[in-house]
Amino acid sequence: MITVRNRRTGLMAAAGALALTALGGTSFAATGDPGARPETRASAHRADTQDASDARIGITPGQAHGVEVDAPVKVTVSDGTLTKVTMTAIATGSEVPGTLSADGTSWMPDGPLAQATRYQVAAEAKDAKGRSATENAAISTVSPANDFLGHLSPEDGSTVGVGMPVSFNFDRTFGDEAAKAAMESRIQVSTSSGEQVVGHWLTGSRLDFRPEHYWKPGSTVTVRMTLDGVEKTATFKIGRSQISTVDARTKQMTVKRDGKTIKTIPISSGSAEHPTYNGRMVISEKYRQIRMNGATVGLTEKDGKPSYDIEAVPHAMRLTTSGTFIHGNYWGGDSVFGKVNTSHGCVGLEDVRNAGDGKQPAAWFFDNSMTGDVVVVKNSADKATVAPDNGLSDWNMPWSQWVAGSASN
Repeated sequence: MITVRNRRTGLMAAAGALALTALGGTSFAATGDPGARPETRASAHRADTQDASDARIGITPGQAHGVEVDAPVKVTVSDGTLTKVTMTAIATGSEVPGTLSADGTSWMPDGPLAQATRYQVAAEAKDAKGRSATENAAISTVSPANDFLGHLSPEDGSTVGVGMPVSFNFDRTFGDEAAKAAMESRIQVSTSSGEQVVGHWLTGSRLDFRPEHYWKPGSTVTVRMTLDGVEKTATFKIGRSQISTVDARTKQMTVKRDGKTIKTIPISSGSAEHPTYNGRMVISEKYRQIRMNGATVGLTEKDGKPSYDIEAVPHAMRLTTSGTFIHGNYWGGDSVFGKVNTSHGCVGLEDVRNAGDGKQPAAWFFDNSMTGDVVVVKNSADKATVAPDNGLSDWNMPWSQWVAGSASN
């Protein structure tokens, strides 16, 4: 896939919701081609665009956070019928009971949702010719703590990896240091492990907190917020430590859990023309399948159609808001993984169509990863390191600089 970047500013083209708000992402990846050599990309393009389904799936309310528990959640399809809809509480994996309409064109949950819960909706449909279509959305229900001051991630009560920062996104921009300091003074972040936790304003509307080093596995992080004499508290737990290192030179990824190597996986990263960013990135979203469309980053043919439109890229996990994913690749072939870097910036792992084989490397990594896990890329031809505000890449900023960015200093 592609990561379209402005070399002067470090900014990249992006589409859809920011991962750092609801950690939900978008069902259209803000990324480029599926990551293979030209002839392989062409075959993937032919398979997924010429046979594209006429079925069009809509999910209401779409990518959203702060959704009321009794708000209408609905999946619909035009020019086709729904074949499968699942709504899953991401933290627990439990499915929400729902009912498909008699004509197969709509689905709704059977009752109200739980408060302060993040759900993933995944829908599949077929058109009159039997061609499949998929769509995904992440929905977070209203939380007295998470939506008390701006929007807080991660979700209250969740368990995350050691790289997950505390991130506040505000609906307004704080333009001066006094305003920033006033807001920052309303927030206290502490950890049961006793680490010092410091805030840093990444932008005028985003305030993140983290310790100098990754959170301690098994610890509990507490966020206390005060406004007009009212206090709210959110807590989340840190799971085991998992840090995966992608070596773009050797084309291998080493997965370490609690300091011990548990698996080495052949990969294919960005090509010489579109190298993958170096640096430390954090998994912010997980999609068992996700649609990737070249038009989202301006990759179109002379007739204006997208260079490719792949309905279901398997086992995709977002690393940056600008479009870097680590994902399954079923079109690359045995000659790719561990042998040649072929993508437009993403990291590809061997996989099959429809994410249907749990023994594939991409499936294993997906099933053994959680949001907040760290993915480090090294030895890429790219001279740039991913910017701290691109996704949850806070850890690329030196500690002295991080502390200096606190308005409370």
